[in-house]
Amino acid sequence: MGIPFYHIHAGKFYKTYNLVRLAKIPFSLAQCFFLLIKIKPRLILSFGGYVSVPVVIAGYLLRIRSVIHEQTVVAGWANRVAAKFAGKILVSWERSKKYFPAHKTTLVGLPLRQAIYEVRTNNFVVDNNLPYVYVTTGKIGSHIMNSVVGECLADLLAFTNVVHQCGDNSVFNDFDYLTHVYAPVSDSAGKFFLRKFVFADEIGEAFAKASVVVSRSGAHITAELVALAKPCILIPIPWTSHNEQYENALVLQDAGLGKILPEQGLTPKKLVEAIKQFLDLVKTGPPVQAVS
Repeated sequence: MGIPFYHIHAGKFYKTYNLVRLAKIPFSLAQCFFLLIKIKPRLILSFGGYVSVPVVIAGYLLRIRSVIHEQTVVAGWANRVAAKFAGKILVSWERSKKYFPAHKTTLVGLPLRQAIYEVRTNNFVVDNNLPYVYVTTGKIGSHIMNSVVGECLADLLAFTNVVHQCGDNSVFNDFDYLTHVYAPVSDSAGKFFLRKFVFADEIGEAFAKASVVVSRSGAHITAELVALAKPCILIPIPWTSHNEQYENALVLQDAGLGKILPEQGLTPKKLVEAIKQFLDLVKTGPPVQAVS
């Protein structure tokens, strides 16, 4: 794309003490200082992560204005530190404002891909009147989610059509596993559409046809579900920093748009029951509050 890339040897604070990692912090600040002198940017735009902190601090020392953007509901430590040196802070969620100085914080939302709004294909075709459930587990995939769906696939296909994006994980080979699981139940009432990835040409159709989405609750998928007002069952990753996926999911649950299903204790029976309950709620049209 012709965009210059510069590798920064940034340090990071860890829960365990490590002299080498700590030594990288002043080194990365010096590296960023001289890089910015060389590049001479008019503005620094940061989206968080520990690599961004020395860039923003060096920019502050050189009087280069910085704008930072926080994608998740709970602000990460990097953006909390960088905010002290930034001229403007942009947040995706109303609840994120409390982590930053009010006088320089603005709610702007999260930029989303246009493809989610456009139905460009007709690949998930069925000859029944059953509702669709779209299961998405991200690029790498979630072995736990894929396994649970596989174990209850026969039950799900008794009352739904399932579009399942399982990711590509060479360790567990979930795609092959799910293909094998579907073979003996291929004559079920519902149909099963399996993809490693749902690309831009199919994502609009997957969302449009889904009565309910089953997903993790990362920043972008959560924002997409809000933008589409799509009912969802969210299974947060439990080990994220500041429990950010749970907090993302909580926004949707509080608004009546989503239901949190914790990974701990997740079973095929619990997933089937949650999907059935949520499909019933969708039919009756539960009240959904505005989400921001």
